[in-house]
Amino acid sequence: MPEPHHLFLRACLNLPTERTPVWIMRQAGRYLPEYMSIRQQAGDFLNLCKNPELATQVTLQPIDRFGLDAAILFSDILVVPEAMGMGLSFGSGEGPLLEPPIRNRSDLERLHPFDPEQELDYVMETIRTIRKRLDDRVPLIGFSGSPWTLATYMVEGGSSKNFSRIKGMMYDQPELLNGLLNRLVEAVTRYLNAQIRHGVQAVQIFDTWGGVLGHREFLEFSLANMQKIVAGLDKTGPDGLPVPVILFAKGCGAHLEAMAASGCHVVGLDWTTDIGEARQRVQGRVALQGNLDPAVLYASPERIRQEAARVLTAYGPHPGLIFNLGHGIAPDCHPEKVASLVQAVQGFQHESRHP
Repeated sequence: MPEPHHLFLRACLNLPTERTPVWIMRQAGRYLPEYMSIRQQAGDFLNLCKNPELATQVTLQPIDRFGLDAAILFSDILVVPEAMGMGLSFGSGEGPLLEPPIRNRSDLERLHPFDPEQELDYVMETIRTIRKRLDDRVPLIGFSGSPWTLATYMVEGGSSKNFSRIKGMMYDQPELLNGLLNRLVEAVTRYLNAQIRHGVQAVQIFDTWGGVLGHREFLEFSLANMQKIVAGLDKTGPDGLPVPVILFAKGCGAHLEAMAASGCHVVGLDWTTDIGEARQRVQGRVALQGNLDPAVLYASPERIRQEAARVLTAYGPHPGLIFNLGHGIAPDCHPEKVASLVQAVQGFQHESRHP
């Protein structure tokens, strides 16, 4: 199989790179004034996600502004439950609302399989448009939420602080929860494969809420289902190049070895795990992505440079690192702080680099 030339894709595959590539979760978002202008034009967040032209514009904004090494598709993880038949809205200041929530067997039976080429055709058109506008400057990352994370929103009916309903279901009605998770495994696998067919060059599975689970429960209800998705993904794109798979599970550094054994190419780390120790733990089985604390972006440019260098030095002059934050950029972050971070990472050189 031919090797990719883009730094990001090479790093995902543990291939040598002349420097460490960098992209940032939520790199297209509310901290950018140009994003807010487009969002106002769209009317609301969901309309923005469903407008391929506007979604393409906001996807490209951080690439044009900062010169990042990868773009990520602008969309939302909750388009999947909406495509399965749930009502989706974003209340002002309230976060997402999914109705009616999944609480019993009849609620589960209301969900239906979907064809991503039909119900999510706007996502596929956005991917095609982004790839055309990028003109191979940088690769495009597609994504989905993990089955567990999607299920939390579907059972709780939106965001949650204590996840009482889905955890109650997990302990008292595991067969009902597994029925939902099995449907989501199938849906997410189809969705990501459709994204790959239409041109994304890597995919990331976001397990935002994996960290709320206990050790056994994470392995059973979250990781096992992500592993099924990884096994079902097309690992080669239409261009004949490999399509790396990234698993990011917030708060799950204790499960690093199990995630590395899932079949993925890259494990994303939040900021609570030392990246140098993580590299020793995975022993080259996967590349690593991360893992600067997003709060560092509230600091001075000089401190941002120091903290970026600390992460890069801790990893060492080895292949297989994609620099990122340990989670997404906060909406009140100043864009110039992001510029300082990107410049620091792209300008950093170890004393020696070896394959």
